[in-house]
Amino acid sequence: MTLDQLTAFFGWAAIINIALLLVSAAALLVLRGPITRIHTRLFGLDEKDLGRAYFQYLAQFKIATIVFTITPYLALKIVA
Repeated sequence: MTLDQLTAFFGWAAIINIALLLVSAAALLVLRGPITRIHTRLFGLDEKDLGRAYFQYLAQFKIATIVFTITPYLALKIVA
């Protein structure tokens, strides 16, 4: 695999992950009521705990996206 192929791979992976993060955040903002009701019944948590869980999910997903896709992409762009 060439440097250009790796750069393209990490670039597209970053775009896909950022899009998924935005869709997840938008879904939680727009559909919070229905999503909370479903998860309350599924997992037996109250709304306060679910709010924390949603925030933790989005934060961890954002950190993983930065560490595993955006950082390698930027490093490869600098090297190239």
